Amino acid sequence: MASSTPNEVESKSFRERILRPLAVPLLAVFTSLVIGALIIVFTAENPAIGLDKLGKGYWGMFEGAFLKRNGILNTLVVTSPLILTGLAVAIPFHAGLFNIGAEGQFIMGAFTAVLAGIYLDLPPVIHPIVVMLAGFAGGALWGLIPGLLRAYLGAHEVINTIMMNFIAFALVSFAVRGPFLDPNTSSVQTYPIQKTAELVRISGRFHIGIFVTLLVASVVYYFLYKTTWGFSLRTTGHNPNAAKYAGIRPRQQFVLSLVLAGGLAGLAGSLEVQGLTHVVTTGIRAGYGFDAIGVSLLALNNPLAIIPAAFIFGALNIGGDFLQIRAGLSVHIVSILQAFILLFVAAPSIVRYLYRLKVSGGVAEGAPVTRGWGG
Repeated sequence: MASSTPNEVESKSFRERILRPLAVPLLAVFTSLVIGALIIVFTAENPAIGLDKLGKGYWGMFEGAFLKRNGILNTLVVTSPLILTGLAVAIPFHAGLFNIGAEGQFIMGAFTAVLAGIYLDLPPVIHPIVVMLAGFAGGALWGLIPGLLRAYLGAHEVINTIMMNFIAFALVSFAVRGPFLDPNTSSVQTYPIQKTAELVRISGRFHIGIFVTLLVASVVYYFLYKTTWGFSLRTTGHNPNAAKYAGIRPRQQFVLSLVLAGGLAGLAGSLEVQGLTHVVTTGIRAGYGFDAIGVSLLALNNPLAIIPAAFIFGALNIGGDFLQIRAGLSVHIVSILQAFILLFVAAPSIVRYLYRLKVSGGVAEGAPVTRGWGG
């Protein structure tokens, strides 16, 4: 029997490690675009008008996200918080937990960052870093609470993190309307952060926060796959009983994963404040925490793959306005596309059936999603 040559082994390894895991996510995006096209065509007055709207709408999305002046930069601005909130969902996935609370953690991070930006007087170089740390700490606290409840009381993290979203929004709304309200404006908002706490803008709305997020994604990848802490966390996610037998404490991993997740979502809120808004308003809900679920699943929970996945979602968000302007279509078409992407990635057997794929790609390859209620 002939043995495989080194080139064949290397080619097979490339297919196994790179191409096969990418098959389901890429086909999920393609299939969602096809379904979106069918919805546009068949909900129009007649097929001819539907095809015209389809062409103008999809081209408008592409042009708005990539070709218009500052289009690619605006896409990167939206990509930045999606990377961090995507990581906030992915890390608990690796521990076998489902963090639905990235939105609340984002809100609390933004609020604590604003407080640090307003009331701390620090030099220009140090101040932005301290504000980022404050945002991380605010989000980490909001992740610590459901982490402790899950680890020591068995309360399921899905319910806890959802409830923490509502508490965060209500608490920050109360604080903004009450003790931290800026009386000098007609808007319901906090005082603006000091200039020394702001992030440098490179062009238009594009600021240096994107480079921070890329660095953080690389650090998270190294943490998960190159350190004993990351190995312990992933082992807990795959089999907490085996992890416990090996000397790992699953409870600690549950808490650690949600604290890190909350901190990253809080950092996203901090960068949003420092780079763009400079204030917190009562309508701070940005939706990044919920889009992050789709981003993480599309990336199969891989920290580096979250970067292009977040970029795809960012392009859809920015391009959605142009879809509406150019073709007169509802911007909710973008939400439909994102929902179908999430559906196909979360249920990869649908994609495998449609395209007759013999691959093992799917959510389970990256990390377990959850082990069940109170499991």
